[in-house]
Amino acid sequence: MSGTDHSKQHEWSEDGPESRLVSILVEPQMGENIGAAARAMWNFGLRHLRIVNPRDGWPNPAAVAMASGAGGLLDEARIFPTTGEAVADLHTVFATTARPREMAKTVMTPEHAMTRARELIGQGERVGILYGRERTGLENDDVVRANAIVTVPVNPAFASLNLAQCVLLMSYEWRRQGNGTEPEVEVTGRAAPAEHGAVARMLDHLEGELDQAGFFFPDHKKASMVANLRNLFHRAPLTDQDVRTLWGVIRTLAEGPKRRR
Repeated sequence: MSGTDHSKQHEWSEDGPESRLVSILVEPQMGENIGAAARAMWNFGLRHLRIVNPRDGWPNPAAVAMASGAGGLLDEARIFPTTGEAVADLHTVFATTARPREMAKTVMTPEHAMTRARELIGQGERVGILYGRERTGLENDDVVRANAIVTVPVNPAFASLNLAQCVLLMSYEWRRQGNGTEPEVEVTGRAAPAEHGAVARMLDHLEGELDQAGFFFPDHKKASMVANLRNLFHRAPLTDQDVRTLWGVIRTLAEGPKRRR
């Protein structure tokens, strides 16, 4: 694995907004955390990693082992001696920190920060996210270089996040806003959705069997009971396999002991 600094031309040669968002680990202490951070980035499609003055030097075998399938990010990682040099070619920088600061800066949630990052990248800017040391986080000299602070709304009694957790959270917010994933979708496997007519016939049969069994009692409540029963099944997105299964259940229950004999 190479520890050399790659050229700007190489780093920004890819298409798409992901090629203009950089994750910057400032003086990380443990190789395992660097590898876990790289894995978190690659989970959500980010690949540009910069590392400022890693404590245990570079390359780091522990980082490679922890990165698993994201080792390519470590191969391409750029190593810098200072935070200033790591952000020099960026237009906008966000600093992740939970600590209050004695400086006037905009404080954003991760969601808003990544919304803003997408807007800026859409305008052609290069954007970076600073992540601090495992033990002490970012120092004021790091934060002062940022355009805004990103703070996660965590439990105030325990606000510290693991380095890789913080990278994962920010990378997730980036990905969530850009991939067009529907907030809810029904997965039915290979089964086709049931036709309304098939559901209606199954419910007619169920109603008839329940009627014979004396389920609808008293008589004056039958209409509302039938309506509730049908509404129950129509709320569920039944598949044709569901309807066939329910047919079998109804027939078996209706035949009862006779079928078992």
